Amino acid sequence: MKLVINGKDVETSGSQSVTELLKEQKVKWPDMVSVELNGQIIKRDSFSSTTLGEGDKVEFLYFMGGGRGAN
Repeated sequence: MKLVINGKDVETSGSQSVTELLKEQKVKWPDMVSVELNGQIIKRDSFSSTTLGEGDKVEFLYFMGGGRGAN
């Protein structure tokens, strides 16, 4: 199945859930990633029940903290 993941065309192993895709794509820190599917943020508790389809657009989003504050 073809998906667009983070702006790139990717061939995956077939119909799968968001959780399975995270594993297949070897996403670092899967517990800390947010997933956007076709422009909508998916709730973490829905990852295993959300099935992906041909041509879906998936974004893996990491929110990072840190840096220096203003002095």
